[in-house]
Amino acid sequence: MLQVLEKKYAEYVAGFADHSGRIPEMMELKRVHTRYVVDNASLIAHGEGFDDKEREASLASALLHDTGRYEQLRRFNTFKDSESVDHAVYSYDIIRKLKWMDALTDKKTEEAILKAVLYHNRREIPDGLDSLTLKCAQTVRDADKLDIFRVAEERITKTDWRKNTTAFWNLKIDAPPDREVVECILSSKPVDYQMIKSLSDFIMIQVGWMISGFYYSTSRRLCSERGHLAFRRKFLHELSASRAIDEICDKAEKVLNMP
Repeated sequence: MLQVLEKKYAEYVAGFADHSGRIPEMMELKRVHTRYVVDNASLIAHGEGFDDKEREASLASALLHDTGRYEQLRRFNTFKDSESVDHAVYSYDIIRKLKWMDALTDKKTEEAILKAVLYHNRREIPDGLDSLTLKCAQTVRDADKLDIFRVAEERITKTDWRKNTTAFWNLKIDAPPDREVVECILSSKPVDYQMIKSLSDFIMIQVGWMISGFYYSTSRRLCSERGHLAFRRKFLHELSASRAIDEICDKAEKVLNMP
């Protein structure tokens, strides 16, 4: 199943290439992101002892989770869902329209993959899902967050973020984390992205994921081993002198070190 979907996905993405065989730079970033998310999903599946069916379905979900991003960029010239479409719903619709799942004989697996794609960007996964769907959805969400950490660090490292504010959507650079954002994170509540007013808020929300956003111990271990918290603590101190930085980072460190 996975090999069939990998072939269909690769052919679909190649359809966005120009005459030289290259796809636009922003689309290439999404293709690379997807590869990392699949790799993360594989590590999670191994670390959590998934059986073969669970592993394959979770990796397929990771592969397809951002399928709609390519058409979203071509049609709307943006990845911002608020200015275009919900990319998870768009991905779900495109996959169904292209009938990629027709080759699957197991309808429960098909439904699990599609729902994992549909739910991967929601604040919370709906209640009442069957075991396979829940594992697929949780794995994709964890694997996606782990690579969002990588992408953010790469952008911070390679960008003159104090001068090139467009790299972070023109967010305020020297403002401290918003108190409402801090309170949500400390109480392990989802943060409404409309609350984001500064770069500190944006980074602090990612630290909040480390406190209450991961489902699997393997994901927490990978996050810790890769130094994602240490990077954010240091960067946040460059942005602000807020006492909330160490308060939240200390809490995240305790959670990441949990067995």
